[in-house]
Amino acid sequence: MTDLVIRTLDESSAHLFHTMPDPLDMAEKHRTTRFRPDWQRIALRGGRTVARAAWWARPEDPEPLVVNWLDVAEGEEEAAAELLRTAPWQTPEVEIDLLPGWRDDPRLRAAADARDGAARRAGYAPLVERFIYHWTPDLGLPERPGRLVYTAEPDDAVFYDLLRRISSATLDAHARRAIAQGGVDQAAKEDLDIFHWFPSPRAWWQVARTPAGDPVGIHIPAHNPSRPCIGFVGVVPEHRGHGYAYDLLAECTHFLVEQGARSIVAATDQGNHPMAAHFTRAGYPVVRERVNYWADGTAGTG
Repeated sequence: MTDLVIRTLDESSAHLFHTMPDPLDMAEKHRTTRFRPDWQRIALRGGRTVARAAWWARPEDPEPLVVNWLDVAEGEEEAAAELLRTAPWQTPEVEIDLLPGWRDDPRLRAAADARDGAARRAGYAPLVERFIYHWTPDLGLPERPGRLVYTAEPDDAVFYDLLRRISSATLDAHARRAIAQGGVDQAAKEDLDIFHWFPSPRAWWQVARTPAGDPVGIHIPAHNPSRPCIGFVGVVPEHRGHGYAYDLLAECTHFLVEQGARSIVAATDQGNHPMAAHFTRAGYPVVRERVNYWADGTAGTG
């Protein structure tokens, strides 16, 4: 077999990233994503691109946070794994986005299996499968139930305390991974760090309370480096069972639209059935499925 050549791209060679078939329609998915060329790598065999990966974060970040584009030609799982293993960045997470219904389509299932094989060979294990949503104005704004009072809160300590309480009984796999490593304190800190990482204003963060003033939860309207998004929705355990997560999601959607959003992306774990139901009720369609892989030894076994 011809020797493998792995190449990190730059401005002059960035076009080479797009010299592979695209069975999962990733180019359309990433139409508004800003990738740094020097965070893109390709593997070539006999002059043909047989694997490619793109790492992502804010353009100004010193290192990428996640691999969120991975493609591999048939039979080239090891080439893709080598592409990941030899990267100069220690990135613990890989995201593989798939089209809805991919398990029922042999062609899409084969593409998913090849990427799964590459990620596992590179030392990543499946953490969670997620639903990816994309709301647009033609879908209509979700109704605001009007049961809660929403206020901005400048004190991070208030959010940290509420995040600790939310994490203490969470269905979110990323939070559970953090708890397994360092308890609810670590989970809350990781979430707070993400909120600060968003380039959207800190003043957008809101606490939801009952009319009597009892804290119910938080919602984080946000803008990631590409587009507006539902940054976080969480309800404290003692107020669950009343559908308040829907109230928070509806408020978060309205808030972003009031800030000028013409589309909103969001995600939730497929195993978080209550939150998935709230997204459905709010009119958010599933446009992708995602498998998240993690490389720190706390991911699931798949």
